[in-house]
Amino acid sequence: MGHAGSPTARALQLLELLQSAEIRSVPELAERLGVDERTVRRSVQRLVDMDVPIESVRGRYGGYRLGVGRRVSPIMLTDEEAVAVFLGLSEAQSSSDSPDVAAQIALAKVRRSLPAASVERVEAVMRATVLSPSRVHVPDAGVLLTVSDALRARRPLELRYRDAEDTPSRRTVHPFDLLVHAGRWYLDAFDVERAEERTFRVDRIRSARTLPGVFPGPVARAERPPLVDRFAGADYRWHVRLRIQASVPRIRAHFPESVAVVESIEDAPAWHRVSIRAKRLDWFPAVIAGLGDHAVIVDEPEDLRELVRATATRMFRIAGGAEQRPVAE
Repeated sequence: MGHAGSPTARALQLLELLQSAEIRSVPELAERLGVDERTVRRSVQRLVDMDVPIESVRGRYGGYRLGVGRRVSPIMLTDEEAVAVFLGLSEAQSSSDSPDVAAQIALAKVRRSLPAASVERVEAVMRATVLSPSRVHVPDAGVLLTVSDALRARRPLELRYRDAEDTPSRRTVHPFDLLVHAGRWYLDAFDVERAEERTFRVDRIRSARTLPGVFPGPVARAERPPLVDRFAGADYRWHVRLRIQASVPRIRAHFPESVAVVESIEDAPAWHRVSIRAKRLDWFPAVIAGLGDHAVIVDEPEDLRELVRATATRMFRIAGGAEQRPVAE
């Protein structure tokens, strides 16, 4: 896997690798550049001579990294990365009452740095894209760069992760895809220790580190269910099945795609079947009540029917002014 580029081109490629991860080991850099470790060290020295702030890190996970808190140019973007920059900045500007001048300048600089063919590609995507006004929560840039680099190179990742209950864990994963849904970034990956595909919220990843080796390609995207279907079908304790006499937009106002699967009922055109996986049932009575005059039938579970009855009885007592004992402090 030889590298025919000039020493300058190799140094720039090395700089790009260092900018896309917190730290890179010498063997990894040698493999990625297709050269020996001595050549890597010469390329590092070439960058240092150009006043690029590169630090040497000792220890088990040692190697090279860019100086903490330092900005380094140039940043080399692929066409796909340039599209992402354009879309992100353009969406931020389109949803703002007072567009940021710095963002406008950044857009102009990215456009000016691209070859004409790449500009045409970017502009074609921009014309075909309807920008969403919803806010996208951008995760830590270092984590995002490390994850995206591992995706491109099909390299395993070691993640330090905190789940929804804030429980910390260390995961070794094979990254498959980066997705954005409802304003959040998600990583589709195969969890090696649990031997199953999992979806991780990127903003909950505390750190990410690439590991040696290359893993085989993932299952084709078309063969895997969409992200929203996996959210709606998550393996939670309760499987709730409702029948609701309302239009899909009305139902979706209370049960979004990430929560519920909505299906039409052939012999009852005005009705829809709604399936939901849930960790808890306590929020359902209020949401069902929020549907107003639209008829709702709880098919399962029986626990939800009992909860709805108990809630209705309590609301009836409150509405009738029935005497209630105050709760002791």
